[in-house]
Amino acid sequence: MARDFEDFCWRDIVDEEILEIYEPYRRKTFVGPKPAILAIDLYNKAYEGGNRPVREVNREHPGACGENSWKAIEPTKQVFAAARAAGIPVIYSTRHADTAGVKSTFRTMREEQEDQYGIYHEFTPKPGELVIYKERASAFFGTPLVAHLRLMGVESLIIFGESTSGCVRASTVDAYSYGFHSVLIEECTYDRSMLSHKVNLFDLHHKYCDVMHVEDVLAHLQGMKK
Repeated sequence: MARDFEDFCWRDIVDEEILEIYEPYRRKTFVGPKPAILAIDLYNKAYEGGNRPVREVNREHPGACGENSWKAIEPTKQVFAAARAAGIPVIYSTRHADTAGVKSTFRTMREEQEDQYGIYHEFTPKPGELVIYKERASAFFGTPLVAHLRLMGVESLIIFGESTSGCVRASTVDAYSYGFHSVLIEECTYDRSMLSHKVNLFDLHHKYCDVMHVEDVLAHLQGMKK
């Protein structure tokens, strides 16, 4: 059964008036041709403090995403497994600890350790998978990501990670600007603020990418399995 274009987590905050205004964006959504995975900032820092409310973990671990990040672990592992079975490229983004004053946002940062930006152990890159190091929000800005994607023959992206309103949003908008068709997986994307998460998914879905549910993306990837 086909899903409605608006059948996502924002339905409880977006009223009928707004949906009417955004009606011109309604279209068929799909995973594009020759896709690659772009996993945004699945680093240790996001999971610090454990599976607890975000407000609680942020008192001890500023920048952690608490229960929102932990909820996304299992569906994200499923996507990685399906992508590898399908033989499509898997690309990660992260950054180094702030040593030069260059940051992705204006958020006040405590002293950081380099291992906070290692990829979380549930998602360890496999040999040969690309890790892009960035200093601003977008995985594209100031990095060789586009050159790698062109070399790999990639035409579309499956994007997920954190945070929805920050690095995921910036990377998704840049992907659109570079001409890649992008899918953003709702269940594998998260933010410290659920309001920011929902508003940005809504906005990105209508303007720059196709938001899809994880089971629909998995079905597509399983159909590509070699």
